[in-house]
Amino acid sequence: MEARLQKFLHQFQHLKIQLEEITSATDNFNDEKNCIGVGGFGKVYKGEVSHSKGRNMAAIKRLNQKLGQGLPEFLKEITMLSRYRHENLVSLLGFCHEADEMILVYEYASRGSLDRHLNSRHLMWTQRLKICLDAAKGLSYLHDPRETHQRLIHCDIKSANILLDDQWNAKVSDFGLSVMGPANEQQSVIITCASGTLGYCDLEYAWTHTLTKESDSNIGVVLFEVLCGTLCYTYENGLVPHILVPAWIENYEQNTLNDIIFKNSTIPPFDQSALKTFSGIAYRCLMESREDRPKMAEIVTELETALRSQELSEWKMFFDYEEMTKTAEPPLKYSSKDELKKLLSKGVLLNGGKTWFSLNEKGEHCEMISFAKCLGSEFEINPWWSKYNSRLIKTRVETQFLSPGITYTVNLVFKFIFPVDEAINCLLMPLKYKLQGETKTSVSPLAYKTEDGWWRSELYQFTSDDRVVDLEILLDGFRGSYTMIQAQGIEFRPLEKEEQKVLEEEMFDVQPISDVNWNEKLPTDYEDIMKLSKHSGQWLTQKEAYLIICKGFLINDGQKWFSLDKNGRKCHMLSARAAGIWVQHEDRLSLPESRFGEAMVLRFWTFSIVCEIQPQLVSSQTTYASYLVYKLPEGQSGFEAPMVVKDGEYMDDYYRYIYLVRPQTPVIRPKANENTHNPLSRSKIKGLPRERNDGWMEVQIWEFRTTTTTEKIPMCLILSDQGDKKFSGLIIEGIEFRPI
Repeated sequence: MEARLQKFLHQFQHLKIQLEEITSATDNFNDEKNCIGVGGFGKVYKGEVSHSKGRNMAAIKRLNQKLGQGLPEFLKEITMLSRYRHENLVSLLGFCHEADEMILVYEYASRGSLDRHLNSRHLMWTQRLKICLDAAKGLSYLHDPRETHQRLIHCDIKSANILLDDQWNAKVSDFGLSVMGPANEQQSVIITCASGTLGYCDLEYAWTHTLTKESDSNIGVVLFEVLCGTLCYTYENGLVPHILVPAWIENYEQNTLNDIIFKNSTIPPFDQSALKTFSGIAYRCLMESREDRPKMAEIVTELETALRSQELSEWKMFFDYEEMTKTAEPPLKYSSKDELKKLLSKGVLLNGGKTWFSLNEKGEHCEMISFAKCLGSEFEINPWWSKYNSRLIKTRVETQFLSPGITYTVNLVFKFIFPVDEAINCLLMPLKYKLQGETKTSVSPLAYKTEDGWWRSELYQFTSDDRVVDLEILLDGFRGSYTMIQAQGIEFRPLEKEEQKVLEEEMFDVQPISDVNWNEKLPTDYEDIMKLSKHSGQWLTQKEAYLIICKGFLINDGQKWFSLDKNGRKCHMLSARAAGIWVQHEDRLSLPESRFGEAMVLRFWTFSIVCEIQPQLVSSQTTYASYLVYKLPEGQSGFEAPMVVKDGEYMDDYYRYIYLVRPQTPVIRPKANENTHNPLSRSKIKGLPRERNDGWMEVQIWEFRTTTTTEKIPMCLILSDQGDKKFSGLIIEGIEFRPI
């Protein structure tokens, strides 16, 4: 046994620290001077030690076998922390295994564990949210199936295992109870006898002894602890633990969070938008069924949203708008700060009339720099003939004009010199452009009209910070366009993105969240619909039928898919065959990942969709969007030429452009580990596709409104390209209909 142990530890030779070094650093484990913590594993001491990366203060955990922490936990910590490295996971500096001692040496977290600071009057809400976000990021890294490492389930997430450094950065610690799962699998279930901590343990695990990555969603308990400023348990009579989590859940469901939220006069209030997002994700983490809990990546996204809202709220409390508007033209007249903010919400001219500044409904800063200022003193007042003239524009965005931490879109704002059909809100206007000094040209595929009547082409995205932004952009013109435009300016508009959770709720393969009003959402004709499927005899109660329909199922010989959305409205999808998609050289493809088991591969430049929408499969008096669901050929990021969609009945009156590309916008100054092109965080433009959570892509091609009649709704569309390239290899799964 000893020989095998030494052979195992030999691979970690570089992490070994001599016992003599450790006893010297801790003054022979002096409890009075150097002990900084006690837990179920033993005691933790602080001391300065030399290790493979240098010499510095460290946290030294001395395992006590009498308390149940033995060799397996010791070896697991060494294995896990040498394999998994992330800025939000505590780092292992070394270990010692001598004279029956089992000692682990970690990086030192000077502020100790989170549980000690829950009721601190010095910890602002932005800091509290940042700590929660850091912990979630560490867990998301462990869970992420796209990483090359095996998935790791922590199994003991609690505030005492979240450590804080001197900058309040959080790091997840204590992997003694963690369990490995398979790598690169979306779903994995592990049977284990690992245990957690009372009050934090996943109840479903306690009952079934099965672990999934959703078992770590008990981070929701930690979120509620941060929200309430107290541990999740108290002791009655000093002995019996009383768990507070059920009461917290009840407070959320009864909308009485203000009764339990942590309050202190030294802390700026919790922004209501941030509170709604934060408490919502904390509550979802504590759902009884794992299928109803969010994935760790979604928890990260929601916490990022809450943090941005809180940062913006606290920043707005101290921002001096009066000082900023001293350069307004004409001078502003107001008698109170509220009146000033009303003026700013309408928009004002600053900097000699060269900058337009306004506040949106969320209080975020919006800015537009005039095109004349961008072009400099040599600019002559005349229209831009985009086919023949390239323009190098230069913009400088001062820090006070943008809200911190907000993601902005950089847009070219313009109008057409010649009349454009007022009914059209989106046009094919592929603008070529690039940053000065770059060799690669980007293309903004579509121009879209906004509520102010001006047209916009999105060029870039970037997240604002405290630095001045200097941009030099070469506009190479609208490819293939002979149109003259009147350019107004370069606009910095806060990104109005669709939240990822909304996208997932719209897709059919999402398990429904537990709903007390499910019986009100069950269609009155559900029995007739169930008879169309193989599930006709697989339900005993109405709730079972509701859950089956929410998940979705095949009907009509497997050529249609039916489900309900979160509001109980009917949704369905037609296979490419059922949608009547006809091409001159059609090619049906057997495809297991398709819900219909097949798809259609295009071999030509045009195709049509001819079908009838059954009234039984849609809700009455509801506006529906129709989506083309497809995949691009392997190894291809998209088709450069756009596709035009025409109504077969009104060929000249109804048409729109769609782009079959991956929706990616260049990101200026991306942060570490951030994509240089953002595929998800973008405004919703009907002509651009989006990636679904089931691996397919979709783009809206049509809309219709249902009535109370029982008549079928005809759908006849013709799709063809507008360039010289065929859409060869495009894989079409079908047409999906969802309420808007």
